[in-house]
Amino acid sequence: MLIIEEQAEALFGLSTGLLMERAGQAVAEEAERMLPRLGNILIVCGKGNNGGDGFVAARLLKASGYTITVFSLAHRDAFPPAAQQAFDNLPKEINLITEPDLGLLDEGLIEADLVVDAIFGFSLKGAVRGVASEVIDRINASRKMVLSVDMPSGLEADTGKVYGSGIWADITVTFTAPKVGMLLHPGIERTGEYLVADIGIPQSLVDEYSGFRALDRLDVFDLFPARSVDAYKNTVGRILVIAGSRDMAGAAVLVARGAYKIGAGLVVFAPPASIAPVLHSALIEAIVRPQAETEAGTLCMDAYDSLIELAAQYDVIALGPGLTANPQTVELVRKLIVDIEKPMVIDADGLNAVADHVEILSVRKAETVITPHPGEMARLFKVSTQEVLDDPIGFSKRAAIEFGVIAVLKGAVTIISINDESTLNTTGNPGLATAGTGDVLTGFIAGFMGQGLNAYDAASVGVYLHGLSADIAVEDISEYCLMASDVIDYLPEAILYILG
Repeated sequence: MLIIEEQAEALFGLSTGLLMERAGQAVAEEAERMLPRLGNILIVCGKGNNGGDGFVAARLLKASGYTITVFSLAHRDAFPPAAQQAFDNLPKEINLITEPDLGLLDEGLIEADLVVDAIFGFSLKGAVRGVASEVIDRINASRKMVLSVDMPSGLEADTGKVYGSGIWADITVTFTAPKVGMLLHPGIERTGEYLVADIGIPQSLVDEYSGFRALDRLDVFDLFPARSVDAYKNTVGRILVIAGSRDMAGAAVLVARGAYKIGAGLVVFAPPASIAPVLHSALIEAIVRPQAETEAGTLCMDAYDSLIELAAQYDVIALGPGLTANPQTVELVRKLIVDIEKPMVIDADGLNAVADHVEILSVRKAETVITPHPGEMARLFKVSTQEVLDDPIGFSKRAAIEFGVIAVLKGAVTIISINDESTLNTTGNPGLATAGTGDVLTGFIAGFMGQGLNAYDAASVGVYLHGLSADIAVEDISEYCLMASDVIDYLPEAILYILG
C-alpha cells in the first residue's frame, strides 16, 4: 500500500495530509454510526501516519459533540510531518495524554464507550513490543467496542499473522482496498466487520500495484455473463461431466446440477455404465452417455476413445469428483488431461491422479482450472498441509505459475490465482465444510466458463456465488444443517441479489 500512496501523490497530487484528512473523516463517520447518541471515545494513537488518522478523527468527533480522550504513544516530534500537522490541529478541549502512563490508559478505558485503535497500520512487520504491546493487551481486556483504523494493530497486512499482541476489533475501517491480512486467517477473525473507505486513490493504482483483488457485489455484476435474446442451449455452455463411480454417484450429480443451475445450456454425464440409471433419475434434465467400467464400478481405459470423441463435442470438461483412485481410472484420467484439447476444470480425484505427475498439467494448451483443498495442494507439491495453510497465497500463485493453470485453493478464504495475481474471496462460512460442496463449485466454474467467461473470472465469480449462496442459506437453516445441495438450491437468491 505504501507504493500506492506514493504514486497517488506523485501522479495525482494526493498529498499524505489530504489522504490523512479523508481517512480520519471516514473513521469519524463510522464512530458516529457505532455511537449515535454521543458519549466518550478513547482514541489511541501510535507514532506513524495511522496515529495521524486518529488525530483527524479526534478533531472531527469533538466538533460533533463527543467527549474525546487521545492517548498518544509518542510525543509530537516523533510523528511524520502530516501527522504532526494533525496533532497541531487538535482542539484544546480534548483530553490529550502524551505520556505512556498505563494508569491513565486504564482510566480512559473505564470511561470509554468506544475505543478507536490508531496504533499501527499496514506497515507493521513482526511482533508488537514494549508499551504498545501492553496497551493492546489492556484494550482487549477492557472488552470495550473497538474501531480499528486501516488494520487491527498487531496484524501483519500481507499475511494476516499476529506474532504477539494484537487488537480484536469489532469494526475496521480500511482505506482504498481491503488488505490481504484482513482476509486471511487468523487476521480475518480479529478484523471484525470491515468497511472500505474511498479516500480518493484511483482504482487504476490499486489494480496495478496491489497484486490481488477482492470482488464485491458490483464487481460480480459487471462480470456476470450476459444472455442474448436469441440464446439457446448450445450457445450458453455445453458441459461434459466426467465424474462419479459406483460408490460416489452423487459427486457427478452435484457437479451437473451446479453447472445447470449456474446457467449452462446442456450438461452431459459420461459415467461408469452401472450408475447411469442413478444419474438418469437424479437429474432428469441431463443426458447420460454410459462408459466402460472396471469391476469396481469406476471408469477404465476402455472408455478412452469414447471419452475423447465425446469431449470434442462440448465446450468445457468437468473432471474428477468421485472417480476414485482405482489404478485403471488413474491411468485414464492422466491421459484425458493431456489429450482432451478443451477447457477443463479438474477437482478431487482428477488432482489426486496427477499428484505424482504434476508435469501433466503443464502440457495442456487449453484453459485449465484446478480446485484443490489444502491437502490436495500439499500432495501436488510434496509438502505438508500445514505448510500450505501457512502460506496459502504463495502456494496458490506457485501452482498457477508452475502448472500454467488457474489455481483455486479452497479454504475458509478461497484464493484464486492466475500467474502472480490473486483474487481473495470474501463470501462463505464454516457450513461449507461438508461433503460435496467442492463438487458443486466445480459445476459452477465449468458452467460460467461455458457461458463465455475466461477461466480466471469464471473461477472468481463461481467461488463468490458459491459462498454467497451458502451465506444466504445459513440465514434460514444454520451452518450446522447446510448440505451441498442447499448451496445449489439457494443459488437463485444469490444471483437475484447480484443482479437486483
